Amino acid sequence: MNRKLKLLLPLVLLAGLTAATATRADDDEGEEGGRSAARTPILPAYQEECGACHVPYPARLLPADSWQHLMMTLPTHFRTDASLDAATTQKISTWLKANAGTGRGRTERPPEDRITRTPWFIREHDEVSAATWKRPAIKNASNCAACHTKAAEGDYRERNVRIPR
Repeated sequence: MNRKLKLLLPLVLLAGLTAATATRADDDEGEEGGRSAARTPILPAYQEECGACHVPYPARLLPADSWQHLMMTLPTHFRTDASLDAATTQKISTWLKANAGTGRGRTERPPEDRITRTPWFIREHDEVSAATWKRPAIKNASNCAACHTKAAEGDYRERNVRIPR
């Protein structure tokens, strides 16, 4: 095989894999009883309170048990005091429970209630190397907005992924 063909073949295969993955990711938007990020309006209190520190992760990415535990432990939320008043906590908890994940790989509590430790997340990101997660513009797997350019709007489709160098 000549040198040019050896260099082009992996790119062609990657393009095909990316196209197939993008189609699957777009199809995944409609799973879980037809709820998708585009069709599940985000609760303004959730956007305001949780989105003040990080991307307001789609409720469907964790099961109701995980969201309940996270909301009950806000004073120690991943080593940060994220306490809210009782009324706001109840409002957000109710919304998270109603919109929690119920589909493939989203029904069991992951270790430490981390989205990045769910079977779904691991499967979807298995091609991302450990070195990529450590890039200064990314820092860690929970920094969704580093690669998912529309994460703040709840859009995680493959077509909107741009991995920083």
